Amino acid sequence: MSIRTDLAVEAHELARREVSEIDGVSAVTTERGTITKTVVDIINDRGAEALGKAKGRYITIEAPELKYSLDDYETVCKMIADELESFVPKNGMTLVVGLGNRDITPDAIGTRAVSELIITSHLKDRMPEALGHGFGSVAAIAPGVLGTTGIETARIIKGIAETIKPDMIIAVDALAGADIRRVCTTVQIADTGISPGSGVGNCREGLNEETLGVKVIAVGVPTVIAAELLAGGELPEEFSGLMVTTKDIDLVIRRMSKTVANGINLALHKDLTFRDIESIVD
Repeated sequence: MSIRTDLAVEAHELARREVSEIDGVSAVTTERGTITKTVVDIINDRGAEALGKAKGRYITIEAPELKYSLDDYETVCKMIADELESFVPKNGMTLVVGLGNRDITPDAIGTRAVSELIITSHLKDRMPEALGHGFGSVAAIAPGVLGTTGIETARIIKGIAETIKPDMIIAVDALAGADIRRVCTTVQIADTGISPGSGVGNCREGLNEETLGVKVIAVGVPTVIAAELLAGGELPEEFSGLMVTTKDIDLVIRRMSKTVANGINLALHKDLTFRDIESIVD
C-alpha cells in the first residue's frame, strides 16, 4: 500500500522505517507542554527524493488538545507567528491566499482563514493615517478551485501577483495526513510553497517562488486521511481513494482556521498583541 501524506514529518517517519539515517535530511523535535514542534530540513536532492518533498524547511506544530484548550490555542497562534515573522517584509505587502473549496468543510480551512484576517492594504494605500502604528500591509484572496472557476488557481494568483506586486505570499490550504492523531491537530509551515490538491492525488500547478516570482510560504492543516490507512489497507477496490475526516469537522475547522488566521495576524501586524487581535476579529 502506497502511503500518501502532505506532512514532511510523516514522510520522514515513513522513510526512517527503511533506513535509520537519511542523507540530506535533518529533523529536530522540541516539546512545550503538550505541544510538539518538529523542524525537518531537506538539504539536498537525495533528501528530497527520499521524502518526496521539495528542498526546504518544514515546521510542524502538533497540539493534540488544541480544540479543547484556550491556552494551547493562544500558544499555537504565537508559535505560528514566531515561525512566519522571519519571512515578513519590513515595509512591504503580504498577499494571503486561502486555497480550497469553501463548500466542502474539510477543504475550507484556507477560505475560512482569510475571512478572519485583518486586511489593511487598501487603507495603507489610501488613508494610512487611519491605521496608526502596528499594522502591516495585508491583502487576501480566496480564489476557489478549478472545478468551480474553470481556471487554474496558480494562474489566478499569478495574475493578482503581477498586478499588486506583493513582497510575500502566504498560501493556506487543507492537507492530507497519514496518522489520524495529526488530523485537525497539526499545523505545517513550509518555505517551499505548495501544490494544491497533491495530498488527495489531484495535483495542480504549484504555487511557489519559481511560478509566481515571489517568496511563497505554505501554511497547511491536515484535515483528511486515506480510509485505507485506517482499514489497514484492506478496503475493497471500489473504495480506493476514499478520504475520511473526523465527526466534529465543523467544530475543528472553525478552531483551526482561526488559529492559523490569528497566527498570521500576529506575524503581519507586529505591534498588536494577541488580545488586540482577538478584539478586532471577534
